[in-house]
Amino acid sequence: MKISHQIGKIIRALLLLPVYYSLSLLPAFGQRVLTLAESLEIAKSNSPDIKRSILNLESNRKTLDAQQASLKSRFSLEITPFDFNRRRVFDEFFSTWNTSEDYNSSGTFSVIQPITKTDGTLSLNNTFGYRDNFSEFQDMRTKTYYNNLYLQLDQPIFTYNRTTLQLKELELNLENAQISHSIQLLNLEKNVTQGFYDVYQQQNTVQIAMDELENQQTSFDITKNKVEAGLLAKEELYQAALNLASSKSTLQNQQVTLENSRDNFKVMIGMSIYEDINILADVSLSPYQIDLQEAIEHALEQRQELRQREIDIERSQFELIRTNAQNEFKGNIALSMSIFGDDTKFSEVYESPTNNPRVAVSFNIPLWDWGEKRARMAASRANLEVSKVDLADQKNDIIINIRQVYRSLQNLETQIDIARQNVKNAELTYEINLERYQNGDLTSMDLNQFQIQLSDKKMALSNALISYKLELLNLKIQSLWDFETQQSILNTSFSPNK
Repeated sequence: MKISHQIGKIIRALLLLPVYYSLSLLPAFGQRVLTLAESLEIAKSNSPDIKRSILNLESNRKTLDAQQASLKSRFSLEITPFDFNRRRVFDEFFSTWNTSEDYNSSGTFSVIQPITKTDGTLSLNNTFGYRDNFSEFQDMRTKTYYNNLYLQLDQPIFTYNRTTLQLKELELNLENAQISHSIQLLNLEKNVTQGFYDVYQQQNTVQIAMDELENQQTSFDITKNKVEAGLLAKEELYQAALNLASSKSTLQNQQVTLENSRDNFKVMIGMSIYEDINILADVSLSPYQIDLQEAIEHALEQRQELRQREIDIERSQFELIRTNAQNEFKGNIALSMSIFGDDTKFSEVYESPTNNPRVAVSFNIPLWDWGEKRARMAASRANLEVSKVDLADQKNDIIINIRQVYRSLQNLETQIDIARQNVKNAELTYEINLERYQNGDLTSMDLNQFQIQLSDKKMALSNALISYKLELLNLKIQSLWDFETQQSILNTSFSPNK
């Protein structure tokens, strides 16, 4: 009687399980259903990595804008409203000490224009001032207005153009930042897609566990009826109850894993962890005609990493130019022409102007550096060769990766066909053996094995379909070509310029 009472309690509890778990898995009020496209849009807006990438891109863009602005004409005004200086000095010519006082007020207006093509500087300056000078010697005081207008050219010679080189470097920095942003977006798409299908896979796992629980419930009901009719021993009911409890435990475990996966995904895309979500995915197999050689050609033509390696080569060449300029023979030409006038009356400053031309040519001639320049040049050339090797190695990696993904896709298409057939066979096998079990030709333990086999085959098919989707995305990222729409993904919203 005690055993019968315990069996009755187990039966009553297990009979309520399908209802309880069906209710627990129903979409909650306010639950948000996410598609892959919606998840990507949320991640693009909220991802910390993307925010940092955008800020870095903006920083490089503004730095280049500032450099380009610095190459335009610069206007400046320097004013000295008051300058007083009193000093006592010894005059060797007259062998006497002299005290002088000087009051000065002046202003200089300048227009400076860098010359980008020659790395020179052309400037126009005008200095106007008033001077009140007293000298103890001969007790003289002089008050004058003066003005100096001069045009000046400074031109380096026998050296490289530093202005052009700096501008080119900033342009490369901006291009590299755009490429990094584009790659970051592609990595985000890959990670979000992986996380999206992880959640979807867990949802499938829960659904499969529910199907298994339902089948186990059916098996339990059959066993219970047979035991009550005296057709089976009570031990069969114990085994059926154990199988049902095991299915319950499996469902609970899968639900916990699903909720953990959802939380991780919400953090990844920047959603509130308190928001309830459900994943809506399309994993239907639509094989595309993929040409391996075409995929490789698209990748070698468009992959941003290759352009980054080319930028590294250009930077190494710039560094080679700078290194070669150390201890170099170089010169400078300075030309200026000024018109200077002064008078005690403001209106007569230029009554008798003076022309003050200036021509200067200077050279810097290094004599001996103990081999420093030669050693630095050798190091720079080695770095340049490393950059070239990296470019060739990157090309080989791209080709190899695309070949591997292509082979994987072909293999997955075959595996999906096999998995689908396995599911059909497992379903038919389970139905046949369920009928055998109903007729008393099979034990509950044997039927449970067929149920486990069916669940495994369903899970294998789900995994194969998701793997195909992920590999198709991997090929798109590797080649930067969307074989579904037959267009470059650089022209989509993941372009770094958008």
